[in-house]
Amino acid sequence: MPLNTQPNLSRPDDFYEALLEMHRDLDEAASQSANAQLILLLANHIGDYATLVEAIQHAREGAVSRREPAQTRAP
Repeated sequence: MPLNTQPNLSRPDDFYEALLEMHRDLDEAASQSANAQLILLLANHIGDYATLVEAIQHAREGAVSRREPAQTRAP
């Protein structure tokens, strides 16, 4: 099953609001736990290893490309 990277959410704004609501009143550790649990639930729903690995690669590339370049120091 190839990874669909095109917009595919039927109600993206509602999903975003639900995601924000999931994190409301959680401390950092609980928020990270909720994210991990959501990832594992969705991964189980997808079920296809190759698709999940492709998604992991896309997510990492996106995170790395959004980091600010390291500040160079003058000698």
